[in-house]
Amino acid sequence: MRKKAKTGLSNYRIIVVDDEIGIIDSLSVILRRSGYDFTGVTDPLEAVEKVRNEKYDLMILDYLMYPVHGDKVVEMIREFDKEIHILLLTGHNELAPPLETIKALDIQGYCEKSDRFDQLLLWVESGIKSISQMRTIRKFRDGLNEILRAVPKIYSLQPIDTILEDILQELMPLVDGENAFILADDITDMSEEGHKSIFKGIGKYRATINHFMEMLSPNLMEYIGYARITKQRVELEEGVILPLNNEKSQAIGVIYVEGANRDDGIELLEIYTNQAASSINNAFLHSLVNMKNEELSRTYDQLKLRYMDTIEALRQAVDARDIYTRGHSDRVALYALEIGKAIGLSPEELETLRIGGIFHDIGKIGTADDILLKTDKLSDEELKEIQKHPLKGARILSAVSMFKDVVPVVKCHHERIDGTGYPEGLSGDSIPLLARIISVADAFDAMLSDRAYRSRLTLEEARQQLLNGSGTQFDSHIVSVFLDIIDKMKDTGLLHETETGRE
Repeated sequence: MRKKAKTGLSNYRIIVVDDEIGIIDSLSVILRRSGYDFTGVTDPLEAVEKVRNEKYDLMILDYLMYPVHGDKVVEMIREFDKEIHILLLTGHNELAPPLETIKALDIQGYCEKSDRFDQLLLWVESGIKSISQMRTIRKFRDGLNEILRAVPKIYSLQPIDTILEDILQELMPLVDGENAFILADDITDMSEEGHKSIFKGIGKYRATINHFMEMLSPNLMEYIGYARITKQRVELEEGVILPLNNEKSQAIGVIYVEGANRDDGIELLEIYTNQAASSINNAFLHSLVNMKNEELSRTYDQLKLRYMDTIEALRQAVDARDIYTRGHSDRVALYALEIGKAIGLSPEELETLRIGGIFHDIGKIGTADDILLKTDKLSDEELKEIQKHPLKGARILSAVSMFKDVVPVVKCHHERIDGTGYPEGLSGDSIPLLARIISVADAFDAMLSDRAYRSRLTLEEARQQLLNGSGTQFDSHIVSVFLDIIDKMKDTGLLHETETGRE
């Protein structure tokens, strides 16, 4: 996650106007040492022109100067600049302008000259805080105006590809950024495995689907899934992920944004994202998808294929990290399918079960090798880390909706019937049926596999372990069905007893 960056004081420009060059030199040292952008001027009329032609945030102004006094300088500046913060200095308290003049000219501070500049620095720091607050207010004002201006455009009757492009282009000024992408669901086109997904990117994310998928690291995929699951923004070091929530509080996608000023603009981003979600939802609901049907279908299919390729590559990376886990996911899927067929699952459920078996350990991609390959007993902290993999896997698969039915299978495959499993401590029938099947298949293959921390069990020992866990760790009906399957698979030679990770 991301640490908030401090706004540099060099972002604030200070101009000091005093006809004493010694004062200019002293304040130059002090203010530059503090990190401010400093300009010193001895001619008050020159200072007026500098403020007219350049942008300064704060002016420190001497009162008694030649050829014009400080109050006249302020009067001239206020004709064209109402926002610059002005601190007035005087070495003669009795000659200072009256309070009415200070108020009328909107002079924010008044300070007597001194050999020490402590009081002046306090005034400067106070002024900078005020300027920072005004910047935020103006940013919100301007940002809201931009949102109001952009809303009719993103709600207009345009192709969805154009709407997504407009959404991304309009949010960039809010964060002073160039790079962003949208992953969104077409809620009007429901396939057997879930909504189809489409993406649009700008900046460095304006890429082919192949290149785009290469940019999605496992961590970014996990955080995208987390944003969709929780319907909350996720702030990262490089950018922020904002869920696209429709009026029914359903996540229909995410926007990922990289920008220089995300701290000040985050609330504006969320306001804008809500509008963006509504416009995308509106476009799909009213069938305003004017991209050619074959082009849109090709985009859907390519995204699905490339995301599947990416997940498969991650799965193989998990298996390849340890000789003891190679082939584990494929065998779990095989055993789970046999159970599913035996209890009469539909073809759609069997496909979900197969994918769940293949990808059940995908969350281990983020687990350190020294934990996965440890031969000794895990410490409590290491155990907590390994037990995060079902949630991590669920989040990775949640990034796009095509895996929505697989997510609970992956998330819950280490839950136990007696409620002592993880990550949520579910029990009995509250554990999804397909997850209960994967749990049995996963445990069985682990028993018949050599692991870094123990040798494999014999087939009879594994059968006995399943029976011992029936009704507590495992669903008793599934165990009963699987024991029959084991006998049949052994007779037909389909059962591998030499299979070879830590669960």
